[in-house]
Amino acid sequence: MYLKRLIVAALLLPVLYIYIMLLPSQYFLLLMLCVSSLALTEFYSMYRVRGIIKYTCIFLGIALLSASFISKELLPEIIVISVITIMCVRLLLKKDPHSSLQDISPPILGLLYIPVFLTFQIQIRKLGPEWIIFLYALVWVSDSIAYYVGKSLGKRRLYTAVSPNKTIEGAVGSILGGVLCSLFLSLTFIPLLTISSAVVIGIMIGATSIIGDLVESMFKRDAGIKDSGIIIPGHGGILDKIDGILFGGPVLYFMLLTIGAAHGS
Repeated sequence: MYLKRLIVAALLLPVLYIYIMLLPSQYFLLLMLCVSSLALTEFYSMYRVRGIIKYTCIFLGIALLSASFISKELLPEIIVISVITIMCVRLLLKKDPHSSLQDISPPILGLLYIPVFLTFQIQIRKLGPEWIIFLYALVWVSDSIAYYVGKSLGKRRLYTAVSPNKTIEGAVGSILGGVLCSLFLSLTFIPLLTISSAVVIGIMIGATSIIGDLVESMFKRDAGIKDSGIIIPGHGGILDKIDGILFGGPVLYFMLLTIGAAHGS
């Protein structure tokens, strides 16, 4: 299993790097549209959202990301329109009002959890493709170090009810991994990032990655499944791979705005 994970990562990561760094921003939007649609499909399968509501939500996810790409100012209006649309679809599809809240809640949460969170990556990409690589590297290094530290040193459980295998030692490893990766990239890949800013961002992303992982684990445990999907051999589903990034994107975006304001930009 671990060998398969390494082989897949070795094949996909260079392709992803070239795709993000060398192609125009429209291609990154296309990537986000594909990721959003696949992740929404997995999430809705977990909660048995099917038929017209499911496909309406996938379309709305595409609309949300596209609107963010055009102008982030459009996003609040599109979110409101999306919620209204889902409510109206439920109203017209089923005349029985019973369980209407249960029918509406997962579709709306899916939109907020996946495409809305992904819109922050659209905005980060506008600041430069290197920041997307920075985000992905921090989350994936944090996850990897958390895993290996937890496996070798982990003794105290972090949150047994949600994820029995996660440990406090692994969580510390995640934060340490975020800091080390952030410092390394600030010295080699993004020289404009100060050491102090790199440390703060590393801590924030390392901690946020744990939270994102736990949130997805919470959903999977509620739905009674182990992995969100099997689309990536040895890695589970798309949602399994982006859980930390979904939460890390907004955090990095707001951190970059804060740093920019601090430097007068």
